[in-house]
Amino acid sequence: MPLIRHPILYAAPCVAYVPAVHHHPQEEQRALVVRVRKVVGQLNSVERMLKEDRDCAEILTQIVSARRGLKSLAEKLIHSHVHHCIENARDQAHAKKKLRDLLTVLERYVE
Repeated sequence: MPLIRHPILYAAPCVAYVPAVHHHPQEEQRALVVRVRKVVGQLNSVERMLKEDRDCAEILTQIVSARRGLKSLAEKLIHSHVHHCIENARDQAHAKKKLRDLLTVLERYVE
């Protein structure tokens, strides 16, 4: 029988994560943050409605709104990523890597 090592106990050594330098126009960042805050507000409303034992149809309507808000946020972020991160990549190899990364995320997004 093969020896199974616990992944936590035998993990690879820690490597410091250094985020990539990533710049988007400030106005675009603000607009995305506003969208996030709206979705958070909608989800807080769902939580409150559940605690108040509100009508299921009302709660589901709020959930639909939150899902639409998240979808809209994701679409704006995808558009922004293509225009700012892929089109303005420092070289073609970096652009290809960014595009591959985006495609990987989109595969998960559409599941």
